[in-house]
Amino acid sequence: MPSSSSKLSRRSLFVGAGTVSALAATVGVLPVAAPVAQVPVPKAKPTRGGGYELSAHVKQYYKTTLV
Repeated sequence: MPSSSSKLSRRSLFVGAGTVSALAATVGVLPVAAPVAQVPVPKAKPTRGGGYELSAHVKQYYKTTLV
């Protein structure tokens, strides 16, 4: 029969193994952080007025208005 002065008992071994497995399962379920998207730098205002830009979004809108 093992002595009662043993520092590592069977019960504490199973409790530790259960804790480690629960932590591993929790880490496995956590979502992975997505990379942070860089914020586009706004363009400087034109010095002589205007500022209209024919972008892909505007071109798509014009295509939808054709009859």
